[in-house]
Amino acid sequence: QVQLVESGGGLVQAGGSLRLSCAASGIIFKINAMGWYRQAPGKLRELVATITTEGSTNYADFVKGRFTVSRDNTKDTVYLQMNNLKAEDTAVYYCHVGSLYVAVPFEYWGQGTLVTVSE
Repeated sequence: QVQLVESGGGLVQAGGSLRLSCAASGIIFKINAMGWYRQAPGKLRELVATITTEGSTNYADFVKGRFTVSRDNTKDTVYLQMNNLKAEDTAVYYCHVGSLYVAVPFEYWGQGTLVTVSE
């Protein structure tokens, strides 16, 4: 049974920091991509940051210089360090893992963790 367990969300003041974690278990194939998406109320889900097995990263423009994505391949865990948080970062953050360009593609989503940034 595949599980993505997210943690680290919560309430923080603007300018503060949070660190999200997502541990994947039950996936028997190699996970190529891990990352984070977010969805604010009334908006579509959007990419925040992704990281490959080799450590190649991709960030949305609105988080560059403030957020850092990392992963521990030995634990199938991805992290998102969020610094200098802004009110507009308030959203539900979803962990995403997958391997799409393989013989048997797959992807999984976490249940989401709420991040609320107060002014």
